[in-house]
Amino acid sequence: MYPFIRVAGNNLSTYALMALVGALIAGGFAEHQAVKRGAHPFYMIEVLLYGAVGVFLGGHLLYGLVHIRELKDGFLQAFGGQVFYGGLLGGLAVGAAFIKRKGYAKELYYDVAATAIPLFHGFARIGCFLVGCCYGVESEYGFTYTQALIGSANGVNRLPVQLVEAGFNFALFGVLYVLLRKKRCAGSLLYVYLGSYAVIRFCLEFFRGDYALRGMWFGLSTSQWISLAIIVVILLRTVYKKKLLRF
Repeated sequence: MYPFIRVAGNNLSTYALMALVGALIAGGFAEHQAVKRGAHPFYMIEVLLYGAVGVFLGGHLLYGLVHIRELKDGFLQAFGGQVFYGGLLGGLAVGAAFIKRKGYAKELYYDVAATAIPLFHGFARIGCFLVGCCYGVESEYGFTYTQALIGSANGVNRLPVQLVEAGFNFALFGVLYVLLRKKRCAGSLLYVYLGSYAVIRFCLEFFRGDYALRGMWFGLSTSQWISLAIIVVILLRTVYKKKLLRF
């Protein structure tokens, strides 16, 4: 589609632009919601900034692990890309560690962050569509890339799976926002988000066409295995919580 736009005589990545828009909107939303619930105005910004460091490191690390065989071609070749799940888990880990260290009310920050994440992700997936990464399978319905940064995406009519995922993310944001506003599932919205997105991602991976780029293991992609692991953990947590309530 449109991998770059010209700004002041320079090429600007449309993915970077959409990710920036998503980060500003989701960050502003998270800040507003946290303050609305009694948090200090600066605390949510701190959490988001530390979480962003985890996103950067985790995303590149998982990409490198998936493409470790390319290390012989150079460090940047192996670790130069990003994987969403790596960024998500890295951001959550660093953010959670920071919240614990500061002694912040974790339920408040977890719930707000969980609601903001799919809002950001929806914009980022639109960016993926514009540059041609994370492309879909060949399909009678869809779009034909001619300028995608990944050559294998070009010249074939492809399902816009990135836009489908963006739509699911925005819908998930809407559901989580309603739950947050009505104080439903308080303290557990992060688990609602993780479980819901894991199911969505597992299913949508079957419609991705970039098999060689994702890492396939026993017929499933890396992201599908991570999705399954998240689903299992969520189910075990739910069962454990129910057992505690019985006592």
